[in-house]
Amino acid sequence: MIRYFLISVIISITAVSCFSQTNTKYQEKEFTDKAGKTLFYRMLEPEMSYYEKYPLIIFLHGAGERGSDNKSQLIHGAKLFEKKENMKNYPAFVIAPQCPTDKRWVEVDWTLPAHYMPKQISVSLGLTMELLEEIIKKYPIDTNRIYVTGLSMGGFGTWDLISRYPDKFAAAIPICGGADEKQASRIAKVPVWCFHGTKDQVVTVERSRNIVGEIELYGGKPKYTEYPNRGHFSWGEAYSEPELLKWLFSNSGNDSFYIPLKD
Repeated sequence: MIRYFLISVIISITAVSCFSQTNTKYQEKEFTDKAGKTLFYRMLEPEMSYYEKYPLIIFLHGAGERGSDNKSQLIHGAKLFEKKENMKNYPAFVIAPQCPTDKRWVEVDWTLPAHYMPKQISVSLGLTMELLEEIIKKYPIDTNRIYVTGLSMGGFGTWDLISRYPDKFAAAIPICGGADEKQASRIAKVPVWCFHGTKDQVVTVERSRNIVGEIELYGGKPKYTEYPNRGHFSWGEAYSEPELLKWLFSNSGNDSFYIPLKD
């Protein structure tokens, strides 16, 4: 009961802290699939050179930023990628979808000590992956450098995506989330930098400790940073790590060279 109460408090606090995104560089967009389901999202574009391809980052927000305003998902973490120095040093596309209020990136109970990956991908993550394929077709994306990161509910989503598509992502940054530990063998080769607060009372720190330990048993070498005096709100520290983007963008496949199609 205490943990459920804390989740409600966090969601309420986050919702109250919502602010206008009028000055953001993220463009407001929406995607509708063939079945008519719609996903609201924001997109950040790099200053593009005609002959280059660029990395792409999927950013997954937490529970408190769910809704349909298509702006709350930028409250925590997303601003890192639109900082002037980061856009200059690490040019990339960033897509930040928004999960509806009644949905989750992964339809599981966050308070449990463990969970099994649902057989079917969630509606919102499924739409995100469909959106990704559309963006790859339309923009100069380096498919060897597709990354995913997320916090809290988005941390669960990050683990879920690399578990379902381990060959799709060049690296992942899950923050205070949880994974199906039985998927460790599938994701052992995916570069991961995982973060959690030791005093987290919403998503227990054992969720990160356990999946990191399982990955190591299968020969993986995940990075793991645990903040000893931090509770659930560990994403502030995580997204402020000075080596975070350098590490993320250091993980890539073969170099790509963009040649535009001729008419």
